[in-house]
Amino acid sequence: MNKSRIGVGLIGVGRHGMRYARHLVQDIPTASLMAVCRRHPEQGFDLPGTSSVKIYQEPQALIADPTVDVVVVVTPPIVSPDICRVAVQARKPLLIEKPLAITAAAAHAMVFLAREADVPLMTAQTLRFDQTIQHLKTMRPCIGRSERLDLISRIEMRQTAPDHADGYGKRGAVLEIGVHMLDLVRFLTGEEVQAVCCTMDVLPSAGPETSASVDLTTVGGTVCRIDIARVPTGRLGRAVWSGSQGRVEADWGQCRIRYSDDACTKTVELPPSQTVLATLTAFLQAVQDGSPMPVTGEDGCRAVELADACYRSAQEGGASVTLPVLPSHSATM
Repeated sequence: MNKSRIGVGLIGVGRHGMRYARHLVQDIPTASLMAVCRRHPEQGFDLPGTSSVKIYQEPQALIADPTVDVVVVVTPPIVSPDICRVAVQARKPLLIEKPLAITAAAAHAMVFLAREADVPLMTAQTLRFDQTIQHLKTMRPCIGRSERLDLISRIEMRQTAPDHADGYGKRGAVLEIGVHMLDLVRFLTGEEVQAVCCTMDVLPSAGPETSASVDLTTVGGTVCRIDIARVPTGRLGRAVWSGSQGRVEADWGQCRIRYSDDACTKTVELPPSQTVLATLTAFLQAVQDGSPMPVTGEDGCRAVELADACYRSAQEGGASVTLPVLPSHSATM
C-alpha cells in the first residue's frame, strides 16, 4: 500500500479500544483514524483531535467507508467472525484483538476466508511485543535444549457489562487471559504443542472459569505448566524457563530478567512496554510494505485451538487431549 497515511477504521471503542484510538491519534504519524464504530453512536467519541472522525453504529458501514483502508477490531470475540467476513469481502486488511474467536472452528473459518482472498489478517497477541518477552525469547540459545517452561498470569477481577460473558461464549479466564500464555509457549519455544491437560475451578457448562491449571507438552519435548487466575488485587506475570545449560526467569510486570547457569548469574532491567502501540505499528508497517503479518491469523487460530483443548480436557476431568501436529515456522516472529 503506497500511501503516506493509512486510513484506519476502529471497531470497538470500549476501555481497551480507546487505547488503540489514543495511539492512532497521538503516536503513529503514518496512520489517520478515519472512523470508529460503537454500539451507541449517540455517546459520541470524546478524544482530542478527532472532531472529523466519523462514528458508525454498524461495522458494515464503517468497512464500506472509502476512506478506511484497514480495519482494527477490538470487540468481544463472538462478533469477530462476522466482521472478518465483511472486511475480507471488501478486501481490507484486518488487525483483530485476541482471542481471534471463541472456538477453533470459528477461528479456522476466519483464517480460511482471509487466506483464500489473499487479505492480510493479523492477530493482536500483544504480549509478544512486550520488551521483557522479546528479550526472553532471544535467550533461548543460552539455556541450551529447552526442557521446562512455567508461566504464571494473575490479573485483577474487574467490573464488566452484564453481557460480557456472552461475548466470550460463556468462557472465562483461559480464553480471556490464558490465550496470551498459550500463545507464548509457541512463541518462545518455536515448538508446536502436542498434548494438553487442564483443570478449572468452574467447568465451561456451569459458567466462566476464574482460574485454571494447564499442563502441556511440545513436539520438541518441552514440558510446560501454566497457572491462570483472576484475583482481587496484585497483577502478576512471570516465566521460568529451564534448559540443558541454564535457567532464565522473567517478570514482565517488573520488566526484569534473571539468567543463571553453572558459571554466573545476571539480571537485566528493561524499560516498560507499550504493547498496543507496538502491535499497531507492526501491523501498519506490514500493510505499508506488503510484507507478512508479524503475528498471523494462523497464530491466533492456534491459540484458540489450544484453548479449545483446555476446555475439552477440563470437561473430561483433566484428561490429556492430543492436538494435530502443525509446522512450527508460524510460531516465531
